[in-house]
Amino acid sequence: MKKRFVNALIAGVVASAMMAAGCVSAFADEAATEAVTEAAAEEEADEEEDYTTGDASLDKVRNEDEIGENELLVLSFGTSFNDSRRLTIGAIEQALEDAFPDYSVRRGFTANIVIDHVERRDGIHIDDINEALDRAVDNGVKNLVVQPTHLMNGLEYDEIVGKLAEYSDSFEKVVVGEPLLTSDEDFDTVADAIIEATAEYDDGETAICFMGHGTEAESNAVYAKMQQVLTDKGMENYYVGTVEAAPSLDDVLAAVGEKEYKRVVLRPLMVVAGDHANNDMAGDEEGTWKTAFEEAGYEVVPVLEGLGQLEAVQQVYVAHAQAAIDSLAE
Repeated sequence: MKKRFVNALIAGVVASAMMAAGCVSAFADEAATEAVTEAAAEEEADEEEDYTTGDASLDKVRNEDEIGENELLVLSFGTSFNDSRRLTIGAIEQALEDAFPDYSVRRGFTANIVIDHVERRDGIHIDDINEALDRAVDNGVKNLVVQPTHLMNGLEYDEIVGKLAEYSDSFEKVVVGEPLLTSDEDFDTVADAIIEATAEYDDGETAICFMGHGTEAESNAVYAKMQQVLTDKGMENYYVGTVEAAPSLDDVLAAVGEKEYKRVVLRPLMVVAGDHANNDMAGDEEGTWKTAFEEAGYEVVPVLEGLGQLEAVQQVYVAHAQAAIDSLAE
């Protein structure tokens, strides 16, 4: 039976790996950084967690067998915040299932530290990327469509593509959808979605600030681009910053301080409202975005809603998955 590997991006990653062995360590470094920064609370929370993240049993983990020939595997970094996981990643998965009834939608997380924490705390297992791909192989999947829920085409997205290359001979066809912010149309759609989601706060006296993760990779430019898109739409009281890179919290504080606002609304520019949103953004400890703006004299309103809760954002992922599925026929 003829095998067909139809994603040029995967081929590019393989070629790059052969040409530059340093890419392997770069991917590993990125994965390690993500695991530490996005899921640091998970590592210590087994004994010290004193907050509730919601009922894990309400979340659909999507690790069933009997997949059939067509699978749509949704790969996410993941979060141990149960309600946010269900309302963001779960909602994206459901939107994809509704849009593609001929495909079995399954879940995989790339952060094993998140998977391990959820299993220890809640007794619920979520497949990691290897388990999810092995499940597809064992179930005889022929056409595998992978849709990452990542915000950008960064190193972690490339790592996923590289992992899929290892399984290219296990399926007849494999395709990968684009991350959330890829085309100019994607930026425009997401900008409109977050403007609509925060319209109730836009009273002329409020700065609306979005906190992204940030990365040292070139893909960090998505934050500056989103800022420009918002500004071009006339939303001059909208600000974009990051936890790990530029623009930093200090940059956002300085920009907001140039105008006379009374209130600051904080919202994550992340698919989920997980550890960063709850702790680095909305936490009450010294150094969080909330306390920094309060110390600067503002009334602060944190909004713990991930981008994945927005229907327009869910439909961007549907469009990217549709493009990937369409490429199967090429």
